[in-house]
Amino acid sequence: MTATLISLLSVFIGIIAANLTGYFKKKFSFGSTGNTLIGVFGSILFIKSFGRLGFDPLRIMYNGTFHTSLFIINAIVSALGGVFGLILAKFIYRKMNP
Repeated sequence: MTATLISLLSVFIGIIAANLTGYFKKKFSFGSTGNTLIGVFGSILFIKSFGRLGFDPLRIMYNGTFHTSLFIINAIVSALGGVFGLILAKFIYRKMNP
């Protein structure tokens, strides 16, 4: 598994988390397309921000070995990025459209 594939999996996990949040919590939903876009950007934002703590894709694949625990942390942070991105986008949307 390469670092690029791990990055793509992280973004995909963020998309799934945002869409599931929108599906189960209708008040946060922007539709399928909106949830997908917010999931992508929220996931990337969280991984880029918190990945510097040691669970970025390059460290997951350090010296050609796959570190499962770092990948699990990466997946959790990516999912949280999708969920928090959706909540933040809805908060901003409500503030701009009272």
